Formats: sequence, C-alpha cells, structure tokens
Amino acid sequence: MTPAPSTVEPAWKPKVIIFDLLTALADSWSLWNSSTPSSSSSEGKRWRECYLKITFGTGAYVPYEKLVRQSAQEVGLPPSAPSALLRDWASLQAWPETGRVLQALRRRGYKLGVVTNCSKDLGHVAARVVERYASEENEDGFAFDGVITAEESNFYKPAKPAYEAILNLLGVEPDDVLFVAGSAGDVQGATDAGMRVVWHNRIGLSRTGDAVPLREGKTLDDALDGFL
Repeated sequence: MTPAPSTVEPAWKPKVIIFDLLTALADSWSLWNSSTPSSSSSEGKRWRECYLKITFGTGAYVPYEKLVRQSAQEVGLPPSAPSALLRDWASLQAWPETGRVLQALRRRGYKLGVVTNCSKDLGHVAARVVERYASEENEDGFAFDGVITAEESNFYKPAKPAYEAILNLLGVEPDDVLFVAGSAGDVQGATDAGMRVVWHNRIGLSRTGDAVPLREGKTLDDALDGFL
C-alpha cells in the first residue's frame, strides 16, 4: 500500500494523539490467528472481521467476552478458540515500531492516550503490554496519559460517547486531537466525533463509510508522517 498523501493544514498541530489500541498499536491479529484450531491467518482473519462487524454495530456496552464468543460461533469456530484467546491475552505483542514511535511522540511533547473496544480488565492488560514495549526504548519508562475502555465509557466505538470519554479524561476538545485509527470503523467514528484521523492500516482492510483519513499507511511511521 502506498501511503495516502497528507491533507492536514500546515499550521495545525495536535495537543493530544489518541490511538486505537488493539490494531493501531498492538498486533492482536496474530493472537486471534493462533487461537484458532488451525492457528491460521485465514481462520483468524475471518473470525476477527466478524467480531469487528458485530462490535462496531453494538453501541452500548455488553461484555466483551460475549462478543468474542459470539463471533467465533458465527464463523463456525469451536468454543476452544475464544477460550484460548482470552486465556492467552497477556501474550499480546506490539507492532515492531510501536515503542519507538510512542517515545518519539512523547519527546515532541504530545499527550498520548488510548480508547479501545475492550473490557476494563483486558483493555488495561493490553495497554500495559504496549507501555512495556515503549519503556524498553527509554530508561525513564513510558505510561499513557489516559486509557479508556468500552466498559469504562459504557459504549463501543464508533458510538460518539466512546470517543468523548477519552477527550473528557484528557481535558481536550476534538479539534486538539489527532486520532490514529486501526480499522475503517474508527476512521468514520473518530471523524464523526470531530477529530482529525490518520489510519494505520497494517492488515489492508477495506474502507467503509465516507470519511477519508488525512493519511493511510501500513506502518505507524507512514501513518504519522509529519507528526514524528
């Protein structure tokens, strides 16, 4: 994929950069793949895409684990698949450049936050995994300025209150924020919430809706070109 050209205003600079967690910063796709009976990307991608479709249409929060199990059932996977995913959740890994990019953004003075479609417990486990990767890049360590899960906001993205919860936590307005999406639904949802959006489209997901990101790239470096 060739990164989409930037259309951001030259004079604009965000105060805060907010990330999707499980796709933009973490390689959760590999964990979903390895949790299937065949440990294959074909089964994992089919399951994950079904999950995304269900979750982005859910709205008000219902238990995350329920959606994981529902999506597995809908694509014909046995109960062992979601059980393995939830059991091995702490083995999530960040994308190779995630730690370096987060530290580079922190050095530039941005506040950094996360809003994720996840339960409180699992979402904060995943955030700590990413923080650990970023801490390896700097002896001073790393921690996000704010983390909001769907359970804490009571809404799944792309419902507007899911995004508003992280804005309220960090004390900023939508115009202060650059949102780094990991999925097409986030591109639309964050745009509808009034934020400027770039898309880290590592997996090559298809666009949905009519929102267009400022940039689209296969790596965080590509997606955040001009802000690093």
